[in-house]
Amino acid sequence: MPQPLMTDPSITQLIFYINGAWSTPLTSTHVLPVINPATQTAFSKVCLANKDDVDIAVNAAANAFDAWSQTSLQQRIDMVDAFLVAYQKRYESIACAITQEMGAPASMSYDIQTETGVGHTQAHLEAAKAALLDEPIGDHGQLIKEPIGVCVLITPWNWPINQIVCKVIPALLAGCTMVLKPSELTPMSAQLFAQCVHEAGIPSGVFNMLHGTGEDIGDYLTSHPLVDMVSFTGSTRAGVAIAKSAATSVKRMSQELGGKSANIIFADAKLAEQVELGVQACMLNSGQSCDAPTRMLVQASVYEQVVELAKGSVNSHVLGDPTQKGEHLGPVISQEHWHKVQGLIQAGIDEGATLLCGGTDKPLGFEQGYYVKPTLFGDVNNAMTIAQEEIFGPVLVLIPFEDEAQAIRIANDSPYGLGAYVSTQDMKKAHRVARRLRAGTVHINMADLEYCMPFGGYKQSGNGREYAGFGLHEFQEIKAIAGYR
Repeated sequence: MPQPLMTDPSITQLIFYINGAWSTPLTSTHVLPVINPATQTAFSKVCLANKDDVDIAVNAAANAFDAWSQTSLQQRIDMVDAFLVAYQKRYESIACAITQEMGAPASMSYDIQTETGVGHTQAHLEAAKAALLDEPIGDHGQLIKEPIGVCVLITPWNWPINQIVCKVIPALLAGCTMVLKPSELTPMSAQLFAQCVHEAGIPSGVFNMLHGTGEDIGDYLTSHPLVDMVSFTGSTRAGVAIAKSAATSVKRMSQELGGKSANIIFADAKLAEQVELGVQACMLNSGQSCDAPTRMLVQASVYEQVVELAKGSVNSHVLGDPTQKGEHLGPVISQEHWHKVQGLIQAGIDEGATLLCGGTDKPLGFEQGYYVKPTLFGDVNNAMTIAQEEIFGPVLVLIPFEDEAQAIRIANDSPYGLGAYVSTQDMKKAHRVARRLRAGTVHINMADLEYCMPFGGYKQSGNGREYAGFGLHEFQEIKAIAGYR
C-alpha cells in the first residue's frame, strides 16, 4: 500500500513519487530553483532525476502493469472517482501553486487552469463507460480493447494541470501504468496532483512521477526498452527529437506540439464582438497557449475598422500582480522565454510590420518580473517571421486578405495546424471554410471547445488526439478475435 500522504502544500524541496512512495533521487544531487516569474525569486527547489531514477520508475511501472491491466473497468472508474474527490479538496492549493509557479493571475488559475482538471476528469469518466468496452465485430468476431502498456507522459508548463490530467486520467482508465515527467518549471502543481493520486489509493507502481529536464533524462525516458508509449505536449522542436528517440523501438507516439492559429474575420462578421473575443483569446494566459489565435486575418474592406477595434482591445489589456483576482495579464514563464518573445517582437519591427501597440522592453512599472507589453502589429504579410513562428506571448498580428480563397490560402500557409477560427454571420460560408482549413480544431464565431471534443493538430502541430473518448483511444491496443461467437 502507498506510504503516508505528504500533505504540506508549502513543500520546500520537491521530490519524486515512485512505486507508491515519496522518493529522493538515488544518486543525483542536481537541484533546480523554482522561480516565481512575477517576482523573479525562487520559492522552492526541485530535485532532478538522472538515468538511475528513470530505471527505478520505469521498472516500477513495468512490474505493476500486469495486475493493473487486469482490473475491471469499474474498479478503475472507482479509483478515478476517488482521485477527483481528492483533487477537489486541494483545488485552492493547486490554483495557488499555478499562480506562484507560472504567474497566471489568481482568477485565471482558479476559474480556468484548475477547473480543467475537474472538467476533463469528468469527461474521461463519462467517455470510459463506452470507449473502453469490448464489442462484437462481423459475424463471429470480438473487438478487444486492451491497455497499451507502460507510458511515458511528458507535460508542459503553460497549462500544467490540464495537460497532466489529459494524459494521466485516460491512461489510468485504459489500464496503463506510467511515468509522468512534468515541466521542471511548474513542479508544484504536479506535486499536488501526485498527492491526489496517492490519496485515491491507486496501487503502487501504477503512477510514478519524476522531476527532470529533457536534456538530462528526456532521451533515456523516451527510448527506454520497457516503455511502450510516449505522450508528449510541448514544442515542435522537442517533439521531433522525441519521435526520433522513440522510433528506435517503434513505440506508440502521441504528440501535441506548436501552433500559429489563424482567425479569419470576414467583413460580414459582428466585428466589434468578434475582434474583442479574438484579442481576448490571443492574450489569454499571456499568450502562452499553443492554439491561441495569433494571426488575425482581416477582409480588406473592413481592415481599417478592425485595426481601430483591435488597438482599443489590446490597449485595454492591463498587466497586474498575479496574486490578485481580476482579468489582468501576468508575466511570461521565464527570463529565457521573455528574451525569446522580445526578439520576435523586434523581428516584426525590423521586417517592416507596423507596431500599433506595445513593443519591446519591460512595461513601465513592471521592471521586476517577466512582463511583456501586450503587442499588436498591423500591415503584416504571411512571410514575416511574426506570422510564421510561434511567439508564445501576448502578441497579435493583423494580415489583410481580399476574398475567401485568399483567406484559406493564408490560413493554411503555415507549418502548423492546431487551431483555426472563422468569424462570419453566413453559416454556409463558415462551414465551407472550416472544412478547408488544415487544423485539428476550428472555432466558428469564437465558440468554445467542449470537454467531449477532440484536441490535436495537423502537420507540425503533432499527431494523435486528446480529451474524452478520443484521448482514451490513444492508450489502447485493438485486438480482433475471430470465432469468438
